[in-house]
Amino acid sequence: MTSEISLFVNPTAGRGRGADAAGPAARVLRDAGYAVRAVVGEDADDALRRVREEVEAGTGALVAVGGDGLVSLALQAVAGTDTPLGVVAAGTGNDFARTLGLPVRAPGRAAALVADALKSGAGRRIDLGLAGPGTGDERWFGTVLASGFDSRVNDRGNRMRLPAGRLKYDLAILAELAAFRPVPYRLRLDDGPWLETEATLVAVGNGTSYGGGMRICSGALLDDGLLDVVVVGDCSRRTLLRVFPRVYRGTHVDHPAVTVHRAARVTLEAAGQTGYADGDRVGALPLTAECRPGAVRVLGAAAPA
Repeated sequence: MTSEISLFVNPTAGRGRGADAAGPAARVLRDAGYAVRAVVGEDADDALRRVREEVEAGTGALVAVGGDGLVSLALQAVAGTDTPLGVVAAGTGNDFARTLGLPVRAPGRAAALVADALKSGAGRRIDLGLAGPGTGDERWFGTVLASGFDSRVNDRGNRMRLPAGRLKYDLAILAELAAFRPVPYRLRLDDGPWLETEATLVAVGNGTSYGGGMRICSGALLDDGLLDVVVVGDCSRRTLLRVFPRVYRGTHVDHPAVTVHRAARVTLEAAGQTGYADGDRVGALPLTAECRPGAVRVLGAAAPA
């Protein structure tokens, strides 16, 4: 293992917390004996090009300092390679880090876990989802591929500058309820028959949560080779208002309007709907997603009990 590692930084993550976290993380890694190269892109495309170059050049690890958006970019570079991923969570939602039990907004502690894992060769190998396999425009995701009501909430939340964190998505939910309508979906799980249903939303989870702690796919496991497909059926606004707050505890899956499937491959079709993976827009439905077992090794993430 080379002693050179790449620190991938989003200085704007978490309203500047990314920049604040980079210094302490770099100091811990250097004190542990590693040569640290900072990587900052001018925009998302430039950042992805730069980190892919780091991986191709043989960096010992790619350490993402920022939020879920930056982690998502890092996954595009390291997925399917031997380069391990470290996460110093400094964003707003930090769902990827929370799902793995990694420190949040504690850059020194997160970097120390990365350094210890590099020295010992430890780390947890987890599955990733791949949206659009075989299309030439594939996108890896670590948490959730959202569509329907939740993707509209995501779209609105991304346009809102204030407030930050969970409250932003709570307000986006209330705003989207005004235009709420269930839509016809067609789903295909693995090689099974097409399923047709009226749905409020369909979420495909490699991990459990999105939106800063919404445990939409609360039963998802990161190393079972399967995606959790959570379908919230046709329900009234009143029912949705009662059920949706339960998503923070993950107990919404017990409601009669909610159905959970598990599959290694899922295809979603619904007119006029958009898919978001790890909070980033993937594209209009139809979309196919596959689980790719063991696609990345995450440093500092403990194996599940």
